[in-house]
Amino acid sequence: MLIRFSIFCVLALSVALASAPSKRVNPFIGTGGHGHTFPGAAVPFGMVQLSPDTRYEGWDACGGYHYSDSVILGFSHTHLSGTGIADYGDILIMPTVGNIEFSNYAYQSRFNHKKEKASPGYYSVQLETPNVFAEMTATTRVGMHRYSYPKTDSANIIIDLVHGLGPDKVLDSKFEFVSEKEIAGYRFSEGWAKNQKIFFVAQFSKPCKAFAIAERDTITPFFPEARGEQLKMFLRFSTKDSLPLLVKVGISSVSIEGARNNIKTEIPDWDFDAIKKKAETLWNQELSNIEIEGGTNEQLTTFYSALYHAMIAPNIYNDVDGQYRGMDGKIHKAEGFDMYTVFSLWDTFRAEHPLLTIIDQKRTLDFIKSFLARYDESGTLPVWEFAANETWCMIGYHSIPVIVDAYMRRIRGFDAEKALTAMLASANADRYGLKYYKTHGYIPGEKEESSVSKTLEYAYDDWCIAQFAKALGNNDVYQQFSERAQYYKNMFDPVTGFMRARTNGMWATPFEPTSVTFHYTEANAWQYNFFAPHDVSGLMQLMGGKEQFNNNLDSLFGTSSRTTGREQADISGMLGQYAQGNEPSHHFAYLYNYSGEPWKTQKTTRLIMDSLFTDKPDGICGNDDCGQMSAWYVMSAMGFYQACPGDPTYAVGSPLFKKITIHLENGNSFVIEAQSNSDKNKYITSASLNGKAVQAPFLAHDDMMKGGTFALTMSSTPNTEWGSSYIWHSKDEMRIAIVPYIEAKGKVFRDTMTIQLATPTPGANIYYTLDGSPPTRASHLYNAPIFLTQTTTVSAFAVAEGRLDSKTMQAEFIKTRPLGKLTLQTRYDAQYTGGGDSALIDGLRGGTDFRSGEWQGYHEVDLNAIVDLEEVKAIKRVALSCLQDQNSWIFFPLRVELTFSEDGITFGNSVTINNEISPREEGALLKEFSAMLSSTQARFIKVAAKNMGICPDWHKGKGSQAWLFVDEIVVE
Repeated sequence: MLIRFSIFCVLALSVALASAPSKRVNPFIGTGGHGHTFPGAAVPFGMVQLSPDTRYEGWDACGGYHYSDSVILGFSHTHLSGTGIADYGDILIMPTVGNIEFSNYAYQSRFNHKKEKASPGYYSVQLETPNVFAEMTATTRVGMHRYSYPKTDSANIIIDLVHGLGPDKVLDSKFEFVSEKEIAGYRFSEGWAKNQKIFFVAQFSKPCKAFAIAERDTITPFFPEARGEQLKMFLRFSTKDSLPLLVKVGISSVSIEGARNNIKTEIPDWDFDAIKKKAETLWNQELSNIEIEGGTNEQLTTFYSALYHAMIAPNIYNDVDGQYRGMDGKIHKAEGFDMYTVFSLWDTFRAEHPLLTIIDQKRTLDFIKSFLARYDESGTLPVWEFAANETWCMIGYHSIPVIVDAYMRRIRGFDAEKALTAMLASANADRYGLKYYKTHGYIPGEKEESSVSKTLEYAYDDWCIAQFAKALGNNDVYQQFSERAQYYKNMFDPVTGFMRARTNGMWATPFEPTSVTFHYTEANAWQYNFFAPHDVSGLMQLMGGKEQFNNNLDSLFGTSSRTTGREQADISGMLGQYAQGNEPSHHFAYLYNYSGEPWKTQKTTRLIMDSLFTDKPDGICGNDDCGQMSAWYVMSAMGFYQACPGDPTYAVGSPLFKKITIHLENGNSFVIEAQSNSDKNKYITSASLNGKAVQAPFLAHDDMMKGGTFALTMSSTPNTEWGSSYIWHSKDEMRIAIVPYIEAKGKVFRDTMTIQLATPTPGANIYYTLDGSPPTRASHLYNAPIFLTQTTTVSAFAVAEGRLDSKTMQAEFIKTRPLGKLTLQTRYDAQYTGGGDSALIDGLRGGTDFRSGEWQGYHEVDLNAIVDLEEVKAIKRVALSCLQDQNSWIFFPLRVELTFSEDGITFGNSVTINNEISPREEGALLKEFSAMLSSTQARFIKVAAKNMGICPDWHKGKGSQAWLFVDEIVVE
């Protein structure tokens, strides 16, 4: 009987967990390590994220909470989930007992994880300092607090409008004492979002006995309201009746009345437990869209926690009446949809949005309508938008693949022609390297940072535009952007086999594929080498065919995990040079499906899931990035992944569970059954869809939407036959000639220079000019090395039969005459990593410090170099010779000091040339330098460089990253 009873209990528990998947969620996953999640209370995609803040500064404060901390500062109502930059943390509330002190978070409290709990929609903790038990829950737009104090007449609530996360500055704030049971106000701030406006109303279940407002931590005379930049407030209550104090806080981007109306609509009464239950029910409804059978407890917790984190953002932004603040600063009303914010699109277009187009199509439609509303307000589609602010963070225009992918999945109901117009507005702009991309077919590395990454990602986005235009019957746009989609090929170096920066028409040197440089976005060449998701077959051809492509993938996953170059904390979760902890390489493990070796995809994806995701606080191997990292896990654990959003096809991987049921909005269910699945049985030996054998390692989205069963037979031994005969052919690949590149020793030469032109395009002819004019087919045909004897501008393009002509490459080669070499006597390192072990002369590690640049810019050196002016006939150039290449961010000294002499022994009459100009305007420095020399009768001049520094663009405090340093000045 006892055994039967135990079995019955286990079965009952299993049924309960299946019907309430929220029980499987651990919100603390990702709050350790660098996951940057938060554990507090929120409902799916809610405006409010009511969560404890344990820190407010540093990279690991992005979510406001870190599991390693032991002190809570308070509970704020807005949080970003998993981002790499901190912001939000608005309207901080903290209970205290006794005397009031505001300064330096004096109201903070210690806590212990043993007395802390979190579940979807609920958070609680015992605050040790005031001996208060704090509980939180939430609706979409309202946070609800319940504080159980000891019996006292001095139970306080602190409200802090100064507090915010990250480099947050209050621009204006206000408290308004409405009644003994209500206060209101707003907080306008500048941080990552340059102009964030949040209004709030706080209502209390008991009348306050006293209150006071402090400005700059000093209590002001009694006033019913106050405005300022440094406001805090306390309210005092009696808890001698042993009843808890409840607080409802509504927020709004529109107005105080909007916040008050949100409370009235969503929490009209004071039943905390009912609101908590409602939040739990909402989570169970969303989480139960995917039903799992099999797997370990750890796997189930990891899976449902990942699904939970994939449903935190984007966030509702309109009030209950539909009103919201636009990017134009005006108040708008969402008609027939909900307005959303927090779009981390560089991350989320890859897996987060594809996942939601399966299980949440209605919300996906609202996302698209939100994009188009932002276009109406600002003239551009979102890049990284939150709180009605475009941050321009990251690269690309990745709202486009989200729209296109939804359309290709038959999610309609939005103005498609308007969407295409909006796409073209983004793609035809001239910002962030697009001007050069459109002109040359690639972005030159000397013109724009992240030139490789931007070229590759623009090309993918352009393919999405082409596919959308084709679907709408717009052939002109289709043709134009199909050509642009092939520009990624212009970054491929056939000698090294890597996507590599071009500078002055040449491949940037030195080159090491493990080196993290400013040519790539949070990555190195390995982590961008396979980014052509729209044209895998074309990429395969570039690399030399299927066999070489697979060898390159093997090398990616099998080589050393060590990176070189500058430190980049985002590059984490390493498997060889594959970085799961950051987004660019997220689809790489699925590329074996495209090249005939799908068993390697099965092996590799299992290895990533098993080794880089856990159910512990540090169980996410990098920033969760608004759910992208978690969505990758959810998709992969179900056994498929969309490598190319915009093409509604999934690459099949290796499911973690024996059975996965996806409950679709159209009423159908799609089931993935993995027979004999286990940790060891990770390989697919056969597959069928609704009883029909499947030989290709791909699954069509339309087949999924019809419902049915995708049955897999699993084994511990790879079946190298299944799926191997299917070779992927990219859709609508347009053949182009690849832009020529130049082989030369450098940009500057003394007497003569020999250059060679080449293109990876087989059988192509190259036409060129040497006077800077645009080349045509009537220009010089390249057939031998070119000898330069004077300063020359080379322009060239490639022509090949059956291909579109390439865009034109242009490069400048400068002939110089040496007048003297000035060697720096300084301890500058060859490459400063922004805070690595080989830091600069200050000897400090940069780490997460946001440094002004002065540490590296103001180090005086005297070159003691003497030039005999009788040998000088003309000053043609004043430049710096860099240790690594001529395309450094560092070009000139900020000051040059000239001291004159008649005999070369005694010097005087010192003159200083200031160089506070853009270093690219070298002519200005040359003119000033020449004028100084021509104005003196002295025969000798001593040149000293003062304040060697990076170019003013960075020197003015925009960042702490400088990549190249200087060993000599050449006066020519």
